Order: sequence, then structure tokens, then C-alpha cells
Amino acid sequence: MMLPDSPQNIVVVRAPSPSVHYIAGSMISDTSSTILLTQNIHQHTTVSTVQQPMSALNQPVSESWCLTSVKVIKFSFHWTINNFSFCREEMGEALKSSSFSANANDKLKWCLRLNPKGLDEESKDYLSLYLLLVAAPNSKCETRAKFKFSILNSKGDETKAMESQRAYRFVQGKDWGFKKFIRRDFLIDEANGLLPDDKLTLFCEVSVVADSVNFSGQTQINSLKIPECHLSDDFQSLLDTPIYSDVTLVCGH
Repeated sequence: MMLPDSPQNIVVVRAPSPSVHYIAGSMISDTSSTILLTQNIHQHTTVSTVQQPMSALNQPVSESWCLTSVKVIKFSFHWTINNFSFCREEMGEALKSSSFSANANDKLKWCLRLNPKGLDEESKDYLSLYLLLVAAPNSKCETRAKFKFSILNSKGDETKAMESQRAYRFVQGKDWGFKKFIRRDFLIDEANGLLPDDKLTLFCEVSVVADSVNFSGQTQINSLKIPECHLSDDFQSLLDTPIYSDVTLVCGH
């Protein structure tokens, strides 16, 4: 069953429910000696610049204002699997990456979970890929995050990217991802250049929603003084004063 309000193919595991897919047992942590896993992490934090909100021309001007800034922590993870064609995992069995986080002090630990031959019978012709929250400050800690998966081809370019459409809620031991990430026959086709030297390189970008902060202040309203209108007096002065005039009106007797 598809989850309500969620992208097609996105499923959650390790949280049994009639509306989700569940995998019993623990994830595979050991791999064959013919498989080498390497990872790299890059991270940065995005914080909105705080300034007084600008008012539209026809928008009412208030005496005070508030701006809510949502902090988003973005980081990426690079996972290379050498000798991918030698992976021995069958349908439902998984490889997992090492754990990673936004920085060394971050208590949220993540990992990638890959089913080389699919999660279940429905996805046996695909690779299934998930982002798993491995550890959190406590078991009840809940965090929201968006994620994007892609494959780096032989030129190092991102391809076959799939991205979550919104921020999903994670707790420790829960993961979200794509049951049908990419067809296996398309991946192993040499013409597509996705397995150079039998290496599969996965790239993951994560955006974690942190705390929101409110900023407030007083609006600087400049009062404008409308000058008095002397237009009628100015016209009278033009009529009575001959200075700078270039027309002379002569009336006959």
C-alpha cells in the first residue's frame, strides 16, 4: 500500500504497520572480502539571513513584525562499492554503509541501506535504497529530513537521481527510501556507464530540519509631512509681477 501524501515507491521499514513495508531481523553488517566499501562525507549548514520583512506597496504597514527562521543542516555522503557484480546478497538481503553524520559532534548517526536484488518479490528486478537513522540522543527522539539519492557515472556526474518530495519523520531504527531505485539490468549494462570498473558509486544528500527561531522588532515608520499648497498664490504672483515676462498685453482705449 502506498503511504498517503508520499512519493511513489517510498517505503518505511522497521516500523510494522498495515500501510508500510517491514523487514524482520537485523541488517547485514559483514560483506565478502571481494567487496570494498569506501565513504566520504561533506556537510554545511544553511541558515536564513534575518532582516525586517519588506512590505509590498499596497500592504498595510504594521508597528511591529516577526520573522521565523527554520535552520536546515545539509550534508552529503559518498559510498563506493567495488566489485559490485560479486555481491552475494539475495532478494531481501542488504548491504549497509558505515554510519555518518553532519559533523563529529552530531548525535544523529545515519547510514545507507542497499538491497542489490530488491527488497521483496515486487522489486526483485531493482536495487532498493534507503536512508536509515542509526542512532539518536534517545529512542524517542524524532527528527525530520529530506534526502536525495543518485549514482555517479564514469564521468563523475550525477545520474538517475531520486529525491523525497518532503521532509519525512525519522526515529532511531527507522528508514525511508525507494524500493524501486533503479532497474538492475539497466545498471549493469556497460553502455550506460554506471558501473565503471565494476564500481557502484552512490551519492546521498541529506537536509535535516533543525530548530526554528523567531526574530521580532519594531517597524520604522517615517511620517511624511504634506506641504501646504500655494499654487493659487503663485499664479496670482505671475499675473501681477512683470519680471521675467516675455508677453505684453495692450488694451485699447
